[in-house]
Amino acid sequence: MNDKWYENFFKGIVLDMWRKALPPEHTRAELDFLTEKLGLTAGMSVLDVPCGAGRHGIEIASRGMQVTGVDFSGEMIAEARANAAAAGVEAEWREADMRDLPWEGRFDAAYCFGNAFGYLDSSGTRAFLGAVGRALKTGAKFIVDSGQIAECVLPNLKEREWARVDDIYFLEENRYDIEHSYVETTYTFIRDGKADSRVGIHWVYTIREVREMFDQAGFDVLSLYSSISGDEFRPGSTYIIIIARKR
Repeated sequence: MNDKWYENFFKGIVLDMWRKALPPEHTRAELDFLTEKLGLTAGMSVLDVPCGAGRHGIEIASRGMQVTGVDFSGEMIAEARANAAAAGVEAEWREADMRDLPWEGRFDAAYCFGNAFGYLDSSGTRAFLGAVGRALKTGAKFIVDSGQIAECVLPNLKEREWARVDDIYFLEENRYDIEHSYVETTYTFIRDGKADSRVGIHWVYTIREVREMFDQAGFDVLSLYSSISGDEFRPGSTYIIIIARKR
């Protein structure tokens, strides 16, 4: 099991798929949700981690916030800078490990949006939450989303599932490791008759475990939702949004 799978996963056809997977109107709806639930107003300092190619951060910066995006991938940071420049938006983009953020008490709000929660094992996740907690001002809100919380993924896990995004077909083959609580997924991507396989690992935590992790990092969990429409989270929901406040 490669617990650093993400270092080589998000390249080539995978990035092509993600660029096509979410239409602009979905991103705008996510941003409206983040703006409302984080209480964002012009001039606030906002941390986007991991930021990827700036899908959320660029739009939030265009709405008047001071955005800092962090990602471990230099390729993603370079793309975020290029995308921001093309949009005429100013933001700070930094290549860094999300478990080791350099700031203390700098940001008015933060978010981890895009299903990255669960990429890290327990110690890594605790380090990440602790780093975000240190980077936030007292009273600042933090939003995390995931489809990999135990109450989401386990009732809905399929051994095999085909899907399509534009001209890319892909097969997901899932295996849940009961002893270590992670889902190992083998992805086979097919485009123009050519196949490319990758393996991803998502660590699975119960809501109780997540609450304890947030508490240890200095957060109070305020709300749990199952959609950006604000639907209440229930066991069996396929998606969760966690809203917390820094103590």
